[in-house]
Amino acid sequence: MSFARLAADYPVGMFGGLTFDKLLIVGVIAVFLLGPERLPHYAAQLGRLVRSLRDMANGAKDRMRDEMGPDFDDVDWKKLDPRQYDPRRIIREALTDIDPFAEEAPAPVVARASVNENSAYLQRKRKREPLGADEIAPFDSEAT
Repeated sequence: MSFARLAADYPVGMFGGLTFDKLLIVGVIAVFLLGPERLPHYAAQLGRLVRSLRDMANGAKDRMRDEMGPDFDDVDWKKLDPRQYDPRRIIREALTDIDPFAEEAPAPVVARASVNENSAYLQRKRKREPLGADEIAPFDSEAT
């Protein structure tokens, strides 16, 4: 698999903006820190680690194939990729999802309340009108 194909499959968020240039810089720093004596030993350890991780991933895939049987090849793995999940899209689809088997419900009846001209809200709203030149602002002695 080429690096371009790998970069196209995984967005920047997967590697956290890790580019080839940054990997090269880390490699050069490792050469200076480890020195020529210890570098082959640590490079071999890194190779063993990568090989064991690859073997574990292949083993897990083989075990899934054994346990699922022929259904393993029918699974759409891209659909199960967690990078595909967008919470906004999921909520939008859930809210607009129409059940094809649901019976049509009658339109809800919304009762409208009559407006009370003496409601506390309207009284407060009327009091918010600007004060006249000779009026003083209200003061609440119990307010903190």
